[in-house]
Amino acid sequence: MQGEGASFLQGEWVQDSIPGQQQMMQYTLTEFKFTCDSVYATMHVNNKVQTIPDSCYKNGSWTEHAKGIYVLRGDSVIVDGIYTKENGKQKISGCYLSGQYIPRFKVVYHSADSVVLESRFDQRPIVLRKTKDITCVPKKRY
Repeated sequence: MQGEGASFLQGEWVQDSIPGQQQMMQYTLTEFKFTCDSVYATMHVNNKVQTIPDSCYKNGSWTEHAKGIYVLRGDSVIVDGIYTKENGKQKISGCYLSGQYIPRFKVVYHSADSVVLESRFDQRPIVLRKTKDITCVPKKRY
């Protein structure tokens, strides 16, 4: 059976901005969908310095997708997932990131309509605003 996940995370969340993003050479704004113990991430990447081939650079703005499962241990959200194509299928080659998606977050704050996460790899706060509630209905996994 699919696990129920953390009740306060259930829903769709959006990161509107990062403090000082206009001065940053590269930043990513993330949207999350938590449903039961599953997580779906859409990362909007903005890069002012071209470090990848022209065919991938797309004027410095592109989108990454990932999906996985998560657990909440104490104040930590541990994700085990993969990068995907827009249609949710595993991405094994092509532009941008592929392979495992394994972020680690610390829950700094949460309320009914906002969550602040801190990436274990970045330490910049990820301030999320809830845009939609989701009720977990666990499904059988085969």
